[in-house]
Amino acid sequence: MTRSPDACRTAGRPPGAPGQLWERERWGIYEKALPDGLSWPELLHAAATAGYQFLEVSIDESDERLSRLDWPAGKRQALHAALASAPVPIGTMCLSAHRKHSLGSLSPDVRERGLTIMRRAIDFAMEFGLRIVQVAGYDVFYEESTERTRGLYRENLCRSAEWAREAGVMLGLENVDCPVAESISKALGFVREAQTPWFQLYPDVANLAAMGHDVPSQLREGGRHLVALHMKDGRMREIRRVPFGDGIVRFDAVFRTLHEIEYRGPMVVEMWNDGAKDPIAAAAKALRWLRDARDAAQPT
Repeated sequence: MTRSPDACRTAGRPPGAPGQLWERERWGIYEKALPDGLSWPELLHAAATAGYQFLEVSIDESDERLSRLDWPAGKRQALHAALASAPVPIGTMCLSAHRKHSLGSLSPDVRERGLTIMRRAIDFAMEFGLRIVQVAGYDVFYEESTERTRGLYRENLCRSAEWAREAGVMLGLENVDCPVAESISKALGFVREAQTPWFQLYPDVANLAAMGHDVPSQLREGGRHLVALHMKDGRMREIRRVPFGDGIVRFDAVFRTLHEIEYRGPMVVEMWNDGAKDPIAAAAKALRWLRDARDAAQPT
């Protein structure tokens, strides 16, 4: 018997019960929000102490974090051991290293390095049980974007999506502050071209607002292609370090829309510790603020 899409969406609910975004919510915290210099056990315990269900690991363009992809056996075993006894897992990865090692670069050497990073990031996710790798929507960052760089980027995203399919690891494309993928609408074009369920969307609500987009309509357009969300506030053309409630993101409308489209994926609080006296308390405060905003948006 063929089931309708509506039947699939309501499967497993008690009769008459409305779908709720927060029935089985999963909140993650960005690694850079927590104190610097912690060991893996300490970092995972800090995420749990702040109230989160998982940690999002950062693989940025720094040598320190990129080196994680080339760890020797001893360091890999240490992380396995930490995860075995940790109160929360590493659930997702923010892969921002491609700002420097761009998949759309005109330099063959830079592109090759970017592809190597992608392959190893997928391998890292597969080994340590990460569910989603967020891929930045920059064709290039330190070079001029051209038709050629956009074409190379598209080609290498499709190649990366094939690797993800082989590994059973989800790639989620992030909308960013550049024309190539500044919106969910544009990011969807890359997802549709890849034609694989292992390459979807991992949007950032502040990036959408900061680029002048209507966040609820963009979320609706993403629909079932949304596999995770970055939650942070922002202002016009300002996408980092804006305290929750001080920016232009309408979180009431965001949460109402997520309820409307029956979003069920994880939500990750993206923030930076910036030398805060107590980063763990700051991360916990951010989660409380978002949950209050979520509760205020709950349909009656």
